[in-house]
Amino acid sequence: MVNEDLYAPIREKYQSLQNVLEGEDLQSIIGLALEVHAMVHPGIASGSVTKTISDYVLDYMLQSNHKEKLVPRMDCEIDLDWAGTDAVPVCWQFWHTYRIEDLVSNILIADKSQIFNEEWREKIHSPISDTGNALKDEEAVSFGKMIDVKALKEYMIEVSKNTREILRSLTIDKLKQKPTKEQLGRIVGEGGLTSEKQSIWLLDYWGGLTVSGMILTPLTDHHMMHLPPCLGHLPILET
Repeated sequence: MVNEDLYAPIREKYQSLQNVLEGEDLQSIIGLALEVHAMVHPGIASGSVTKTISDYVLDYMLQSNHKEKLVPRMDCEIDLDWAGTDAVPVCWQFWHTYRIEDLVSNILIADKSQIFNEEWREKIHSPISDTGNALKDEEAVSFGKMIDVKALKEYMIEVSKNTREILRSLTIDKLKQKPTKEQLGRIVGEGGLTSEKQSIWLLDYWGGLTVSGMILTPLTDHHMMHLPPCLGHLPILET
């Protein structure tokens, strides 16, 4: 299998999701949101028997020391004023995307408690509770050495399954809503972001999104910003 065999179906479904979110066919919206979500998350979360783009990278990460392999943060050009480093360990890619999904799906969409807590932090052996946006080069390398990737996988699966339940419960009115100031305040108060500019800018970004926008970015397409650099720069698939 080559990379494009994985990417093309995801792009096609994502375009369909974008289109349906412009209307009010709730059944189609939820169905497509769940389909795209399943394609970029571990198959076990949705019951898929087909390996997903996430599974390929996850399996590689779980091999001895591969969690520390450095890859580009994203393949697209990034402004390092908004990122601490342009190269990160493979495990950072998963930490970053799933911490964001946990915060956005639970606090900003469902207005409930995030999954992550001190117990999870200790289990994963993470030195941080935030999304890792502002980690500098040396900090990112150190982070990669510390993380317990088996525990990180457990967290990823729990976040994925929880998000799918939230997606199933959406209404048309909910899809049009933006987060409240109180919800955004909780993100910082609960350790999801730091005060550093490479981290705190996300509050303004998320604050401008409707729930529909959050489905398109943090919950689905955000994973497609961070998984392809792993597949494209490591011996995971043919290129």
